[in-house]
Amino acid sequence: MRILIVTDAWSPQVNGVVRTLNALIGELRAKGHDVRTIDPGGRASWPMPFYSEITLTGTSVAQMTAEIAAIAPDALHIATEGPLGWTARRVCLREGLRFTTGFHTRFAEYAAARLPIPGVLSLGWQVLRQFHRPSQAVMVPTKSIGAELDRRGFENVRIWTRGVDRSLFRPYARDHLDLPRPIILYAGRLAIEKSIDDFIALKMPGTKVLAGDGPERARLQKLAPEAHFLGFLHGEDYARTLAAADVMVFPSLTDTFGLVMLEAMACGTPVAAYNAPSPLDVVEDGVTGAIANTLEEAVTRALTLNRAMVCEASMHFSWKTCADLFESWLVPCGRLPTRGHTGLFTRILPR
Repeated sequence: MRILIVTDAWSPQVNGVVRTLNALIGELRAKGHDVRTIDPGGRASWPMPFYSEITLTGTSVAQMTAEIAAIAPDALHIATEGPLGWTARRVCLREGLRFTTGFHTRFAEYAAARLPIPGVLSLGWQVLRQFHRPSQAVMVPTKSIGAELDRRGFENVRIWTRGVDRSLFRPYARDHLDLPRPIILYAGRLAIEKSIDDFIALKMPGTKVLAGDGPERARLQKLAPEAHFLGFLHGEDYARTLAAADVMVFPSLTDTFGLVMLEAMACGTPVAAYNAPSPLDVVEDGVTGAIANTLEEAVTRALTLNRAMVCEASMHFSWKTCADLFESWLVPCGRLPTRGHTGLFTRILPR
């Protein structure tokens, strides 16, 4: 099957959406599918308003139509609600093509955190609901997020879980960080919606380490000069850092999944998180981590867990399962009609 994925999130961006799509595409190609992307590569881009760490990329309806026509997909998935996603959606509706969508990011909450004025949150959800309304399957990463979208009036919600690369994320010798223990790690973007202030405010013995970067770094460094800020880490350096930590703290209340939780657990490092959607679906309380109403309680309990059991109990998450689920929710997108009068097409595209 020829599968087209339209995405505004793409390398060199560093985030969970990009990592998910790269892993998904690799698995789909291993299954024999021809996977193509329409992505920001080679296009002019600009910073997203109120969210400058993400860049936006636009294209015209005519250009998007021509690109879809050239690819002639059997199935079409719109991964993000950015300009490319909206343009692809418009083309699909105009041409009568069926498509699926992905819900990766709670942009309504992110916008409200950056622009705290009345109505922003409800408007954000209204826009997201409008974007996904024509979708044949709105793919969400957890049951909790799916239930929330159901409550908010989204239709055709389908669960599409995530995975982890176990050739990279695995238990290593725990000597990668030579710091006083316990090592309490935060991994991810340093952004306001991640609730990192709660991590910084922890009153615990040991050493706080932050692996990641973002617009909040300078402020957080002033707030916690004793903490170790490592910046973005990649590959084995990142995996060994996860494995060296005694606990990985996930303070976010807005993430839709949190791949870092799976990656830490695969390395044997337990996760400490709030009693909130996503951790509730990813962390097995008392086995792979601890969930509580306060991070202090979660960290204290997580530090007592058996690291071998943490790794073993996380094994049911895999990128193969992720790809199988994604494939199962795809729908035939249909044919683009001949549009000779516009000069865009001169033939009916083959199936």
